[in-house]
Amino acid sequence: MARQSVSLIATVYNEGESITRLLDSLAAQSRLPDEVVICDGGSSDDTVQILRSYGDRLPNLRVIVEPGANISLGRNVAIAAASGPIIAATDAGVRLDPAWLERLVAPFEDGRDAMAVAGFFLPDAQGIFETAMAATVLPLTDEIDPDSFLPSSRSVAFRKDVWAQAGGYPEWLDYCEDLLFDFAVNALQPDKSTAFAWAPDALVYFRPRSSLASFAKQYYRYARGDGKADLWRKRHAIRYATYFVALPALLGHAFWGFFARWLGWVGLLIGLILYCLHPWQRLAKLGRNFSAREWLQAAALVPVIRAVGDFAKMAGYPVGVWWRRKRRGEGVKG
Repeated sequence: MARQSVSLIATVYNEGESITRLLDSLAAQSRLPDEVVICDGGSSDDTVQILRSYGDRLPNLRVIVEPGANISLGRNVAIAAASGPIIAATDAGVRLDPAWLERLVAPFEDGRDAMAVAGFFLPDAQGIFETAMAATVLPLTDEIDPDSFLPSSRSVAFRKDVWAQAGGYPEWLDYCEDLLFDFAVNALQPDKSTAFAWAPDALVYFRPRSSLASFAKQYYRYARGDGKADLWRKRHAIRYATYFVALPALLGHAFWGFFARWLGWVGLLIGLILYCLHPWQRLAKLGRNFSAREWLQAAALVPVIRAVGDFAKMAGYPVGVWWRRKRRGEGVKG
């Protein structure tokens, strides 16, 4: 199949401190996009000025300013303005592998007749804390089942007509919008299998959160988005049951049980191991260059990071559920 025109899109907001990582890596791609369309949501910093300063390195760059646009609206505005039949999407703050775009769009041009393509992202961690964060929250490539993977829109491509048939990104949703878009794209597949071809080597590098406060804010918003979109009820129910039923029961038995209090302590130990096992396994790979002391420091951070993330989710989810019920009570669809 002949080479197809590819439009790269992204939406940004107050990314002046990080946008150059994306733009520098974009300009260094082995295959440059035929055009770049970036929608700015009304930044109050120097994001737009920095974007426009790359006009000489990215001659087909278009910057659209849409004050107040959330992520979904920003993506939809950029895609609607794009001229290419193939859309590649990414996010501000990431660093693209030099062959990212070439590998991401290959399934559209090698005879596979893809509807959409799922790339992947890996942590671009610096130091002990960020490595522990990455090990705790970001899966590695070998953990992914391509048949059920729902890609992040920081590394994804799709035909523009597929975007239109799927109804675009849901503009009523501020977070988790890419998951709903993935569901809508998969719903277009006649046999109900995934519509996304898997391109694990189409990599972007994503910087994990560098503080517990910013991480808690991020996961609060994610869970609020889950509640708004009515996603992952079972996962959230399990989390509440773990913290408000199982954990108090084990602690109660360990401290005040009438018999074999050691069983409570054994249960807590087993729970801690299960709670941290996958992150510790990832840490063995991500922290392979750490000293023993650094690795132990990172390993000790894992349960703290998990607990902070869980409590942030438990705080955010009911807020989203309340918003959804209020919206439905007002007769608003979506």
